[in-house]
Amino acid sequence: MSGFVDEAQLHVKAGDGGAGAVSFRREAHVAKGGPDGGDGGTGGDVWLVADRDTASLLGFRDHPHRRAANGTHGMGKGRHGQSGRDATVAVPEGTVVRDRDGSVLADLVHHGDRWLGARGGQGGRGNARFLSNRRRAPSFAEQGETGEERWFNLELKLMADVALVGFPNAGKSTLISAISAAKPKVADYPFTTLEPHLGVVRVDDSEFVVADIPGLIEGASEGRGLGHQFLRHVERARALVILIDPVAPAGPDPQEQLRILLAELASYRPALLDRPRLVVGSKADAAPDDAWPEMRISAATGAGVRALLNELAELVVEARAAAAAGDERAGFVIHRPQPEGVAVEREPDGTFVVHGRPAERAVALSDLTNAQALAYAQNRLHRLGVDRALARAGARQGDLVRIGGFTFEFEPDQ
Repeated sequence: MSGFVDEAQLHVKAGDGGAGAVSFRREAHVAKGGPDGGDGGTGGDVWLVADRDTASLLGFRDHPHRRAANGTHGMGKGRHGQSGRDATVAVPEGTVVRDRDGSVLADLVHHGDRWLGARGGQGGRGNARFLSNRRRAPSFAEQGETGEERWFNLELKLMADVALVGFPNAGKSTLISAISAAKPKVADYPFTTLEPHLGVVRVDDSEFVVADIPGLIEGASEGRGLGHQFLRHVERARALVILIDPVAPAGPDPQEQLRILLAELASYRPALLDRPRLVVGSKADAAPDDAWPEMRISAATGAGVRALLNELAELVVEARAAAAAGDERAGFVIHRPQPEGVAVEREPDGTFVVHGRPAERAVALSDLTNAQALAYAQNRLHRLGVDRALARAGARQGDLVRIGGFTFEFEPDQ
């Protein structure tokens, strides 16, 4: 079973907020103690965090669910509930978070990048919060909010300085095993490598990461040979090594290999052709002296490998400097502000549904059969403009209106 997974689904559930308490002071020699119900604790959030020690998305394949802790309920004597602990979900550097419709929500590129996947529910207010000059003994409190619950599609794009690109069996795995501690499977048949491998290369005082990308074939940009899964790992590479096999017995000739590989890269992401690249011939020990291209190496004998690494080190230094000048970190997250206020939509059965956190919190009370609680909710909804919004949406007397878990018949202001 493969230990490398670059696509997975994730289900996150933030913690629910605790309920506020309804309580009154009961002490000796205090005839009429006031309200002292505490607030409920806020539910924990779920955070996605890029972690350099997490290699792939394997941990989500069989266990996709992550949940934060709930807040506890408030109690009497002004004791507030404890907030729930946040859940931190470690993902590999280079993880793209997508919504179920495929839209990008976040791109966690660097170690420590964080993104809020699900927000915990706010704790309900205790009855002490509703004390006023007109309401001396409030006998109601708020329920806690439900934490957000969402599904995401996770997609990993490897973070590497250099990507080795070539046809199957061109010698990519042999090269990366010769220049680093990576040990991919090496054999004399096509598609030996079925998953990317990373290797750390040290040249004098410089260090960079090389990715061995499984072999590409013509049509890879259209999905042939799992092309999309492989090509995504080329996207973040700062430099490319196009590895040409000059002695391929049944494949295209060297010039045709280069043409096909560049065409596939351009079809997948045209910007990939703007990356610094080296065209290198492999298997120099078996190729004739006049073989193309001019730069040739033999990973088996070590011929030309040192010269290749020196050139790659220079390319990586230049590419890193260019990326730093362009502020590569800017905009690693796509922020989607939460809409404010209230909105009304009509469902096919004619029910009017009011959306918006303020309106939902206005009816999230412990007991709406309580006259005090109902009067408070009605006054709060009126101040939020819910009645005017319903009238503009076409609601008439007797129509059903739903706010959160509360349903009632609409009665317009007279």
